[in-house]
Amino acid sequence: MSLPSRIEIREEGPREGFQFEKGEIPTARKLELIHALAETGLKRIQTVSFVDPRRVPGMADAEAVCAGLKPPPGVTFGALWLNAKGFLRALVAPNLTLDGSVSVSASELFGKRNQNRDREQDLAAAAALMALYAEHRIPFARATIMAAFGCNFQGEVPISAVLDRIAAILSLAGGAGLERPVISLADTMAWATPLTIQRVVGAVRDKWPDLELSLHLHDTRGMAMVNAWEGMRMGVARFDAAIAGLGGCPFARHAGAAGNLCTEDLALLCAECGVETGLDLDRLIEAGRLAEAVVGHPLPGRVKQGGRLVAHG
Repeated sequence: MSLPSRIEIREEGPREGFQFEKGEIPTARKLELIHALAETGLKRIQTVSFVDPRRVPGMADAEAVCAGLKPPPGVTFGALWLNAKGFLRALVAPNLTLDGSVSVSASELFGKRNQNRDREQDLAAAAALMALYAEHRIPFARATIMAAFGCNFQGEVPISAVLDRIAAILSLAGGAGLERPVISLADTMAWATPLTIQRVVGAVRDKWPDLELSLHLHDTRGMAMVNAWEGMRMGVARFDAAIAGLGGCPFARHAGAAGNLCTEDLALLCAECGVETGLDLDRLIEAGRLAEAVVGHPLPGRVKQGGRLVAHG
């Protein structure tokens, strides 16, 4: 196993973070952070989610955020939705680049808590979204398997459940005439360790050697960076991350816990190990400090505090 020469980091801090924060964040401040991130070399930035504002109040201004977006050349601003209603909202929102996605849970207990759906309902909702993507000629880019490494409510999630969900998604995509998506394995509740990264990624690779994989890692138990390292050692070259470690899942029983794998921390690791990211670390550090100012409390990212590795005379 060897490290990839280059990885792609998809920024999810604005969406992940602003849906997780308890206090109200003004739309203008959200836009300030999003546009700062667009100057760091990041190419894909997830900005909002189109979800029920009664359940996720931090996304009540999703349309207003989209209206204020100013995508620079070469940078795409994306969004998340979990059902057809959310997709149709995104379809008419300005300044977004829409990539079709679906999310299903490998843990039935989490699926019921997060979206009130069991396995069959999960897959039916995914099929309905795929039909809309085909109808509106939206590329089907990504399928996320939530709770792929374990669950706070169910405990261990069998690898067979992960493989089952992937197989079902690929079958549905083929039936809808859509391309195979990138499969994102999400450690939604931070149960992954390097050993389970090996096991789950290895099992998926054994069954579908040519499938493009991505990792979405949470740092609640302090394991996100070592899990990313193990993923890279296994050849994974796509990662989601969040500036300053913003975010978390509102429905995962982790009040006050650390959020996602931190963008600038991962960028520093890659820079020191010869893995290209195309990112400007100094600008990422500035954006991390801005994120902390926007939410008004300390965030768990380390490099924004410690700085990059530079000798001082």
